Amino acid sequence: MGTYLARPGVDAYIAGLPEWQRELCQHLRDLAHAADPEVEETVKRTVQPYFVLQGNICALLATKDHVNLFLYDGGLAPDPHGIVTSGHGNSTGRTISYYQGDVIPDGPLLDILRAIIADNRAGGWRRIKADAERNR
Repeated sequence: MGTYLARPGVDAYIAGLPEWQRELCQHLRDLAHAADPEVEETVKRTVQPYFVLQGNICALLATKDHVNLFLYDGGLAPDPHGIVTSGHGNSTGRTISYYQGDVIPDGPLLDILRAIIADNRAGGWRRIKADAERNR
């Protein structure tokens, strides 16, 4: 994928994972940056990799047996391929969980990430939801 400014804290987080999680997280990292060349990465909550552009887009969290990709979209980004695995009723974000051997559906995930970025550029999901409520 394209080039981007890799942050040492994100490198360190990924490097400390088992091989299958390193590969998965690196692929998710590459996709986050591929969604838009202006995406930046940072570390929040001491060690957790976040991907941001005018607000949070997504974050990685490796657990014992899977990797969570947290989507910070207020549930607004369309998911026509049904790749979101949890948080459907969550008012702030949703999650996609990946287990060893899972294949990441690059196209559908890029669509979701790009929708979140578009919402961030439009003022963020909180503003979009508030505007929708006011216009009812």
